Amino acid sequence: MSGKTTIYDIAKALNITAATVSRALNNNPKISQSTRKLVLETANKMNYKQNKLALALRSGKSNNVGVIVPRINTNFFASVIRGIEEGLHPEGYQVIICQTHEDENREVENVNTLLNAQVDGIFMSISNLPKENNHYIERVIQKNIPLIFFDRKKEMKNVSSVTIDDYLASYQTTQHLIEQGCKKIAYFSGDRSLEIYEDRYRGYEKALLDNNIPINPDYIISIKSNVTEGRDAVEKLLALENPPNAIFSTSDFAALGAIQKLKERGIKIPEDFCVFGFGNEPFTKFMELSISTIDQSPLEMGKMAAQVFLDKINNKKSENKVILSPKLLIRQSSTRIPQI
Repeated sequence: MSGKTTIYDIAKALNITAATVSRALNNNPKISQSTRKLVLETANKMNYKQNKLALALRSGKSNNVGVIVPRINTNFFASVIRGIEEGLHPEGYQVIICQTHEDENREVENVNTLLNAQVDGIFMSISNLPKENNHYIERVIQKNIPLIFFDRKKEMKNVSSVTIDDYLASYQTTQHLIEQGCKKIAYFSGDRSLEIYEDRYRGYEKALLDNNIPINPDYIISIKSNVTEGRDAVEKLLALENPPNAIFSTSDFAALGAIQKLKERGIKIPEDFCVFGFGNEPFTKFMELSISTIDQSPLEMGKMAAQVFLDKINNKKSENKVILSPKLLIRQSSTRIPQI
């Protein structure tokens, strides 16, 4: 046969109506088991493929979910996606992955594409978008499609989220550096218009205040998550009249850049300068000088996000805010005093 097989071809081959074929393929109880078996066997022989989109439109269920991330080329986001897939595949769901590359327009396109694909749910780690621009997110909510934020989120009614306690992670990290004898702690921040980075900054700030250490605005630098910006930021810090003796970076990649530049300048780590990252990227553990960092439990986060989605569709919960505990991984780059 040439071309795609249709239900009309199957109906003609069996000398029954197309409506009967359609009902049999969709397991309609009005169709006898013998007729259904015959239709399915014939459809298989004729290499018939159901139109999944049309089926989704009729049934209201596609068994597909969308995952939107800023980028997939980091261990963190790749692991979250893996966790979501592991949690949902046994339940019959397939995962569609989209990247925003931190571009708001692409994020809007991603959401619209997933909605047009009739996905049953959307998992999203938002890009850096203006706080007032929620129209496309509101569209998901209005369509009653489960929306689960993970890692980066916006506080919105009827939207679930799975995050770690970013405030606590930053507080504990800053406290650790203080206990190592560091009183001049620089802070590499992401864009604080995102809740995740504002929470991390508040933890850093509170730890300093609790230890009666003044906050030096010259030590606070907003950077992107890459090695180059970490190197450039260290150059600025070392040029200060009163340079810091520690860095807490909200990015492992920027922390790596900082360490590279410090070594080039002959500064000993951790004897003269401590560095602490965030994210537990694989390279942090296997470097000659292992980097202290925070494990965000991405696999667990993904599995929990999948469970939140399943709870939503099965139990009709309006929202569920899950906060996972951070895990400090204290390694060589920040350890002056041996850990007990």
